Amino acid sequence: MRNEIAEFIRYLKVERNASPHTVEAYERDLDQFARFMEEKVRPDITIHEISHINIRNYLAALHSQQMKSTIGRKLASVRSLFRFLLRRGFIAKNPAELVSTPKKEKKLPYHLDIDEALSLIDAPKNPDILALRDKAILETLYSSGLRVSELTGLNIGDINFEGGMLKVLGKGGKERIVPVGSYAVKAIKSYLEKRNEQGFNAPLFLNARGGRITRRSIGRVVEHYMTYLTTMKKVSPHTLRHTFATHLLEGGADLRGIQEMLGHASISTTQKYTHVTIDKLLEVYDKAHPKAKG
Repeated sequence: MRNEIAEFIRYLKVERNASPHTVEAYERDLDQFARFMEEKVRPDITIHEISHINIRNYLAALHSQQMKSTIGRKLASVRSLFRFLLRRGFIAKNPAELVSTPKKEKKLPYHLDIDEALSLIDAPKNPDILALRDKAILETLYSSGLRVSELTGLNIGDINFEGGMLKVLGKGGKERIVPVGSYAVKAIKSYLEKRNEQGFNAPLFLNARGGRITRRSIGRVVEHYMTYLTTMKKVSPHTLRHTFATHLLEGGADLRGIQEMLGHASISTTQKYTHVTIDKLLEVYDKAHPKAKG
């Protein structure tokens, strides 16, 4: 079976012009697959003799060592090999078709608690323009739950200061209106007054050189102010989006309303936050109810 794998790798390099990184990943995965077949089934096993049972046994052996997402990727490599061999007439049937992809672990969205979120937002203390900008960025992320790309795309004219609303251009070019809290509005006003620019189409947040701020810069802002906190949690701008949604749900907000504010196309995407809230409820129950524990 080594010859067939070598032919597939040649196809990736020459005909598909795959990147060196992609080719290396396939080579690594398929070498591991071949070694398993040679060691656990038979040293001289041919590609034609491999069954879906053999492939399932291979995945089962990986289960104790690898995450499900990694196992799924390794299975995808094996499937690609057999699809190639079937198209080229090397084999008469594809045994990998009968093997289902393992379900990925459902990761709960990571979020800050209320004290951590407020400490992060209050971290910018200096009266200079960059600290005022950073304060406004953190307030807006936590107040409105925006994606970073949505935040960088905001112009001054997208804010309704009187009504406390933002006009946001989300995924797929879909426009939506989201609330922005009074603390965020105040922080934005303080920043713009210092900047002394009120152009309707001007970017809301600028970098140190005067251009529209980038996603990477916003990530650095969040990372910088997290160092002021005692927590060792690793936080990204997207963490504040998760925090926004979780705190709203814990405060009794309607799931449909949160869906609209986050700009999720499907309610199932928003429902992941209910798991966090249920965990919180169980924690409170275990601590407070006299019959919670035997």
